Amino acid sequence: METTIAMNAGNWAVIIAYTGLALMLILSGIGSAIGVSMGGNATVGALKKNPGAFGNYMLLSALPGTQGLYGFAGFFVINSKGVIDASMSMTQGVAILAAGLTLGFVGLFSALKQGGVTSNGIAAIGSGHKVFGNTMVLAVFPELYAIIAFAATFLISTSL
Repeated sequence: METTIAMNAGNWAVIIAYTGLALMLILSGIGSAIGVSMGGNATVGALKKNPGAFGNYMLLSALPGTQGLYGFAGFFVINSKGVIDASMSMTQGVAILAAGLTLGFVGLFSALKQGGVTSNGIAAIGSGHKVFGNTMVLAVFPELYAIIAFAATFLISTSL
């Protein structure tokens, strides 16, 4: 006996919406995990040369972790709307997928690039250069795009 499960548009919309939320969390989280690991690896090397600057290293290493937080905040903003159920429209499901892809991919690449900036700053501080403030300023630039993607996610959520 063959069983067929009928999927209506509402069920597909829910699947598409949850796929978007999953991608938002997964991609931004992966980016942050890699970005902070890059900073951590640079810190281990810099500690050999200049162990007194650990506080600066730690702050710079932690910066790429914010993109994962933006992914979680975007998940929370959309999921707290209470619109994801079988009565939602396909347009709503696709809008959530678009928000998830946008914030997920921008968070991923932003964290990777920010990890590169902070890692170079950590290495320079380890070599005795006074570049902590400059590195913080330069590390804000990739972060800006993750903030813009989060703002876009928030705006999409207001239209749900």
